[in-house]
Amino acid sequence: MAEVATRPKLVRRNSFWLALSLVLMVVSSIVASAVQTSGYTVTVKDMSWETSNGESMSALLYKPNAVSADNKAPAIVVAHGWWNNKEMQDANYVELARRGYVVLSIDMYGHGDSDYLKYSDLAANGTGMYDGVKLLATLPYVDTSKIGVSGHSNGARAANFSVAIDNAADKPLIAAVFLVDNDPVYRDSANDNAYFNMYGDRDTGLVADQYDEFFFRSYSAEGVRLTSPRDYIGTDNAQSFLNYGVDPTKDGEKRDANTIYDDGGSIRVVYTPAQTHPWGTISAQTVSDQIAFWQEAFGAPTAIDSGSQTWQWKELFTTLGLIGFMIFLLAFARALLTTRAFAGLKAEQPVATVNTRKGLAWFWGGLLVSALFSGFSYVLLSQASWMSGIAFNAVPTIFTQGAVFFIAFWAAINGVAAIVIMGLSYLLFGRRNGLAPRALGLLPGWRKFFQALGLAAVTVAAAYLIVFFFSWLLHTDFRWWVIAVKDFGPDKLWIGLLYVPFFLVYFLANSVAINVFNRFTLRGKEWLNTLVLALVNALAPIVLVVAQYTTFFITGEPIPGFSGIASIWLFPVILILAATAVLSRKLYRATGNPYIGGFISAAVVTLVAVTNTLTVVY
Repeated sequence: MAEVATRPKLVRRNSFWLALSLVLMVVSSIVASAVQTSGYTVTVKDMSWETSNGESMSALLYKPNAVSADNKAPAIVVAHGWWNNKEMQDANYVELARRGYVVLSIDMYGHGDSDYLKYSDLAANGTGMYDGVKLLATLPYVDTSKIGVSGHSNGARAANFSVAIDNAADKPLIAAVFLVDNDPVYRDSANDNAYFNMYGDRDTGLVADQYDEFFFRSYSAEGVRLTSPRDYIGTDNAQSFLNYGVDPTKDGEKRDANTIYDDGGSIRVVYTPAQTHPWGTISAQTVSDQIAFWQEAFGAPTAIDSGSQTWQWKELFTTLGLIGFMIFLLAFARALLTTRAFAGLKAEQPVATVNTRKGLAWFWGGLLVSALFSGFSYVLLSQASWMSGIAFNAVPTIFTQGAVFFIAFWAAINGVAAIVIMGLSYLLFGRRNGLAPRALGLLPGWRKFFQALGLAAVTVAAAYLIVFFFSWLLHTDFRWWVIAVKDFGPDKLWIGLLYVPFFLVYFLANSVAINVFNRFTLRGKEWLNTLVLALVNALAPIVLVVAQYTTFFITGEPIPGFSGIASIWLFPVILILAATAVLSRKLYRATGNPYIGGFISAAVVTLVAVTNTLTVVY
C-alpha cells in the first residue's frame, strides 16, 4: 500500500520540476530578449548573406529604432574569439546598441552559422570581419565616416587583418579599432621588421589583461621570454603602440596605462585590467573600457555612463534558462516513464551496497584512482605533439573540429579506464561480496537498453525543440559564459556523428560506474551520495584549473608545459561533469537503468560541443 501511495506523490513532485523548468526557460528568454533590445527600443535581425569571396556569413544586427536614413548612427562590427560564436559578444552588443550604435556581431568563418573556414585561408577578408564592414557601409542608416571594428582574442586578430585590408583599399572604411586580448601589430615585416603605425590616423584602443594566457609578452631574438603580461605597459611594444609606431628606444615619451592619448589626429589607449583572457568576454571593466573608447572616438548617440550596464541581467537570466534546460532533461525523461511506450523502464529503487569497511575502501579508492587518471591523462594529452596537430587543425584529418576531438578523445580514454577499474573492482571485491550487476541494472536486457536509447532521443529532441523555438521567436538561447545551449544547422548533426561515439564510451561507462558500482550509502543520505559523486566526477579538472591559476597569479605565468588553452577548455568541462553525474544518478533511481543518463548526456554534450567551436576544412 505504501508503494501505491508513494507513486502519485512522486509523479506530482516530478510535475512540479517539469513545470519549473519550463517557467525558467520561458522567463529566461523573455527577460533576455527585453535586455538585449533595451526594452524593445532596438531591433535584432539574424542575418545571412553571400560575401564577395563566395562564402556565406552569419551575423546578428542590432539596429536602434531611432536610427534612420535621416538620422544616421555610427556602426561597429564586433567579433568573438576562436572556438566561439557571435552570441559570445552579447555584453558588447547589448551595451553599444543601448547607446545608439548600430552593431553587427559576426560569426567568423568556420564558426556558428557561417561557412566553414579553409585552413589555408585563415585571413580571408579579415576572417569575415571586413565582409561585415563592407555590409555596414551599404546600410542607409549608417554613418559611413564612423565605422569601427572590435574583437576579442582572434576576433581582435580579425580586426588587425581587416585594418591591413582597409589600408590597401581604394576607399578605406574603418575609422576606429578596439582590440581586446590580442596584440596590436607593432612591426612592419616588409621594412626590416621596424616599428611602424599600421593603424594610421584611426582611433585605436587595446585591452591587455595582466593575466592573459597567450599574449602581451616580450621575447629576445632567441625566443626567450623577457616579460610577462602584467609587465606589458612598460615594454617597447606597448610604448611604440601608445606613441603611434615610433621606435621607443629612439623617440617618444613614457606613457601610462588607462590614459587616453591624443596627438590631434587620433587617440591611443591601453587598458590593463587584472584579469584572465577568457574573462575578457564577461568583464564589466572591459565592457566599460570598450564603451568609453567608442564614446571618445565616435561620440555617443545616446549618452549613458560607461559604468551603467544592463547586460549582466541577460547573463543572469540565460543562466537560469540553462539551469531550466538541465532540469527539463531530467523531469521530462521521468515524465515519459508514465507513458505506455516507456513504462517498462520504471523499476524499484536499487538497493545500495552494504557499507563494510572494505567496501568503502574500494569505493573511495576507485574514485581516487579515477580522478588521478583523469588529471594525468589530460595533461599528457595536452603535451602530445600528435594531439596538438589534430586539436589545432594543423594536420588534415576527418576531425574538422580539432578542439572537440581533443575533449572527446580524452573522455573516451577515461571511459575505458572506468571500465577497467569497474572490472577489477567486481573481480576482486564485488563478486565475493554479493554484488549482482544484473540486479543493479548493468544487464537490463536488449529491450530495455533500446528503450533507454529511445527515451533519451525523445527527451533531447524535446529539449532542443524549446531551444529552437526561442531562438526563432526572440533570438535568445541558454548560456553562461563559456557553456551554451543554442540552435544549429543540420550540418552540425552530421559533424556530431564523428564525436558522439567517443562521448558515448565515456558517459555510458561513467553512468555505470556512478550508479552500479558506487551504490554505497553515505550517512544514509542519497543527496550526499550524489553530491560526492558529482564533485569527484569534476575533481581532476577543478584541481588542474586551481593549480594553473594559482601559479599564474603568483608567478605571472601559467604552469610550464601546461598550456593556457588546455586549462581554458576545462571551464565548461567542470560544469558538464558535475551536472551529468546528477542527471544520471537521479534517472537511475527512477529506473534502475544506468544507460538512460549516459545516452542523454552524450547526445547533449556532443551537440553543445559541435555548435560552439571552429570547423576547418582542408
